[in-house]
Amino acid sequence: MSGVRQITVLGAGTMGHGIAHAAASSGFETRLFDVNEAALAKARDQISGVFKKSVELGKASAADAEAALRRLATTSDIAEALADTEFVIEAAPERIDLKLRLMAEIDRLAPKSAVIATNTSALSITEMAGSIADPSRVAGMHFFNPVHKMKLIEIVRALESSAAALEAVEAVSRAMGKETVLVKESPGFITSRVNVTIGNEAFFMLMEGVASARDIDKALKLGLNHPMGPFELVDLVGLDTRLSILEYLHKSLGEKYRPCPLLAQYVKAGRLGKKVGRGVYDY
Repeated sequence: MSGVRQITVLGAGTMGHGIAHAAASSGFETRLFDVNEAALAKARDQISGVFKKSVELGKASAADAEAALRRLATTSDIAEALADTEFVIEAAPERIDLKLRLMAEIDRLAPKSAVIATNTSALSITEMAGSIADPSRVAGMHFFNPVHKMKLIEIVRALESSAAALEAVEAVSRAMGKETVLVKESPGFITSRVNVTIGNEAFFMLMEGVASARDIDKALKLGLNHPMGPFELVDLVGLDTRLSILEYLHKSLGEKYRPCPLLAQYVKAGRLGKKVGRGVYDY
């Protein structure tokens, strides 16, 4: 684990609680921070539910699950979360202003030796790193949803990421049982750049009446062997998250990433996916 024993996760949303589960279940002392106490309570319940399911399926023993939960602490005090931390994983929503504010707090409150990883799926890690005193300790660590099932982590090398920071991210990833790929920073990295293109095209087909959402999903699952259809996936990820990534890629890489108007319309209507009970599908 490259000497890392303790991990702090900032953000208790879908990705944050999944990352905290991965850290605690892999033997790391884990602190999960969020400003919202209700979000922290919900995250702990969700993590407990994943452990309970693992025990029921025989993938973990009850004793191991209980030990992992004891390794997980939650707090709404960012100073407490960052005090003496060794490794920080920023997992806030995909808003550069929010992530830059968190970077400032990490720079102010965390030990200067702590490695800083960001779970962004598209935003500029170099910009985030450039906002702190020592940008060499920042790298990308892009997890996939649901974290406890998805094996990949994209490790992203920003302009000034040090070899030591990248090695620490690789070591933590391996300790979590993940496979990794190393990516030079570019908007969307590998997976987001390809995935949002597929999803955006699916929305254009839906808008044009080419086929129903269910038939588009079925075609990609059975015809291209995708484990989930593009609409099932966007409902899981969040339509607002997908739209923000597309808007960033459109700004960075040009017209081929212009968001489909139907996706933008769904977001304006509050159809954000499973997290609110309604997206492309109703839940």
